[in-house]
Amino acid sequence: MGRVWIGVDAGKASHHAAAVDEDGELLWHRPVRNDEAGITDLVATAASVGPVTWAVDLISAETALLRGLLAAAGQTVIYVPGRTVKAMAAGFPGEAKTDARDALVIGHTARMRRDIAALPAPTELLATLALLLSHRADLIADWVRVINRLRRVLVAISPELERALNLTTIGALVVVSRFPTPEQIRRAGRATLVAALGRALVPAPGRIVDRVLAAADRQSVVLPGQGAAAVIAADLADHLLRVRRQIKDLDKAIAQAVAEHPQAEVLLSLPGIGTIAAAEFIVAVGDLSTFAGPDNLAAYAGLAPVAHDSGRRVGNLRRPTRYHRRLRYMFCMAALTAVRTDGPSKTYYQRKRREGRNHKQALIALARRRVNVLWALLRDNRTYSPTPPAIPMAVAA
Repeated sequence: MGRVWIGVDAGKASHHAAAVDEDGELLWHRPVRNDEAGITDLVATAASVGPVTWAVDLISAETALLRGLLAAAGQTVIYVPGRTVKAMAAGFPGEAKTDARDALVIGHTARMRRDIAALPAPTELLATLALLLSHRADLIADWVRVINRLRRVLVAISPELERALNLTTIGALVVVSRFPTPEQIRRAGRATLVAALGRALVPAPGRIVDRVLAAADRQSVVLPGQGAAAVIAADLADHLLRVRRQIKDLDKAIAQAVAEHPQAEVLLSLPGIGTIAAAEFIVAVGDLSTFAGPDNLAAYAGLAPVAHDSGRRVGNLRRPTRYHRRLRYMFCMAALTAVRTDGPSKTYYQRKRREGRNHKQALIALARRRVNVLWALLRDNRTYSPTPPAIPMAVAA
């Protein structure tokens, strides 16, 4: 029997699997409980029909056990994003939305789309970094949400105080957690405020205190509900201080995990790439051998424009619709960081601006070029240098 493609519509409690052969015929479909016994039985069933390519529509925690057991069995797994599944579903008869139909569409997509790269086998490092990055993203989202909430509460206490405080800094959060109203700030006085910030190791506490005292002196009226607002503001500020500590501890853990990667030094040597960006790259790309060249990696990151022609309208380009969004974000933010300091990246960005590109276009062009640079560094396993390596001249025969 020829190759078989098995599409898996993933779920938390159970999955649904459907197998199709080279002619597109449905061989079988079945629900699978998301536990070791159920998945092991599914793998054994699949092994009896011939060489198999597996396709999943999720690469999150729901499929961790499935992908782990498939990797242990030496199976090939590809990822078919949900957006692609939805688009492909319109090409099959019927309008029903069931797990069985979704699994069949995933299987057919894997059979017809031979350009979808295989997922890297999950390793301890990849799994650790993926979990840490996911948790960090949740903490950042919580940080942003609570800061916005705190700003609204402070405006209800004193708009002057809200404008005077940069709530992303530890100094402002310490002030709000201890002295959330103008009256409390005036009553505490400069010495008490400076001492409180000093215990929190806030740099230059005097400047922050002077700004806060000036804002408190500009409002003498007590607004309705200020007592309740002060309690809420202090609680929110305490929460943000805890989240800030969690993010810092998490960043240390991510840095330690990245350091275990065999090419960590190469990744971190490229200007603009720090430990978080390196971790995002490692999780998104896995093994560089998955991609045939830098052009394939650029396409995967959404940095290779695709044609958008019709009739006599030719030469138009647009952003691709299928790409790894976190990887694109990582390359663009790394490029944005790199142009802030003198070097080849800034020079290239400025040249693109002189050619008439706007900021966004020049930044994307730089990000695309840096894909080539990073690819070459990883291929040759050498760290970045602003001076290109010397190419040895051919010896005359």
